[in-house]
This record gives sequence, structure tokens and C-alpha cells, in this order.
Amino acid sequence: MFTVYALHSAKFNKIYIGYSSDMENRLAAHNVYQTKGYTFKYRPWVVVHTEYYPTKKEAMIREKQLKSAKGREFIWKLVNSKPDS
Repeated sequence: MFTVYALHSAKFNKIYIGYSSDMENRLAAHNVYQTKGYTFKYRPWVVVHTEYYPTKKEAMIREKQLKSAKGREFIWKLVNSKPDS
């Protein structure tokens, strides 16, 4: 099972879209373990959206869709509709 996810950094108002077969460890990597890279610079991250797919190929296709302009618009609408935003 693969998870396609979107993260939001409220502190920097940034989003990140990715996929993983181990969401718990992936989120920990984004928030704790990484020492460089895009997500390291904009901590802390909160999960704002998840979708589940049985194959890596399906997850990769959906990740690519969410990284498009329309996909990012969809994620930003979710972020902006949250009461904590």
C-alpha cells in the first residue's frame, strides 16, 4: 500500500507533495531526521491530505497530478479551508 500525501508548513506557508510506502517514517524524516533539502528548511510539517493506492505506479501517477497547477490548487484549497490556517 502506498500513500500519496500533502504536507503544509504553516510557519512558512509552503506545501509539499509526495508518496511513500511507510507514511509514519516518511513524516518523521520530513520533520526530524533529514539534515538537508527542501522539507528541512520549512519545518514543521503537518499532513493536510492523504490518498491510498495499491501500487507504486498508481501512487506516482497521482503524485504527478497533485504536483500540477490544478493539483496544487486543490491542495491549497484544502489548506485554506482548515480552521487552523
